[in-house]
Amino acid sequence: MDTDQTDLEPSELGTKEYWDSIYERDKTNYQDHGDVGEIWFGEDSEMRILTWLTRNDVPTDRRIVDLGCGNGMMLVELAREGFTELTGVDYCESAIDLCKSILSSQSMHDVKLEVADLTAKNIPNSLGKFDIALDKGTYDAISLTPEDAQTSRTAYVRNVAAILENGGLFIITSCNWTEAELVKQFSSAFRRKHTIPTPSFNFGGKTGNVVSSVVFEKLST
Repeated sequence: MDTDQTDLEPSELGTKEYWDSIYERDKTNYQDHGDVGEIWFGEDSEMRILTWLTRNDVPTDRRIVDLGCGNGMMLVELAREGFTELTGVDYCESAIDLCKSILSSQSMHDVKLEVADLTAKNIPNSLGKFDIALDKGTYDAISLTPEDAQTSRTAYVRNVAAILENGGLFIITSCNWTEAELVKQFSSAFRRKHTIPTPSFNFGGKTGNVVSSVVFEKLST
């Protein structure tokens, strides 16, 4: 990864304490009112990923991991589309607890869930290997880490590559990084395979995208 890459301005959104508090609140709201909480980037973002998977005839038995699964709604939608080998990972135990409750309410008992820090030096061997990894805002949050975000980003790229099979797909959606920046930052282990179209805007005669959604393929090691 390019060590000269400019980091983003640090934010509380890059701290585990922030997300622990969010998911503790969401757990209570779900228990009391059945409110699943926020869907990161909204349902449209989930549908764009699901549409890409189904249009490209991705077999429903592919091993898929949702990195930073939060409340697990992406896993719920994948299961509804018939995908059977699903795993959710989050570093917040409260997020995993919330996810378990929501999946149970949907009678989706076969989804595997694990607490793991994707920026750690080593990640649990129990995670195993996957064919597809999904990231919808997790890399964004990591990039906002107040303490040495670059080291955390580098570890994340390394760990995502480690849990994917050669030729496996990594589908990332980001509002903090452009497609070109993502391609550069993940170039040590991935190549761009496809760009999923996202909403665009026009300003000052130039066109840009609100979010970037890129499909990467893991390079052979």
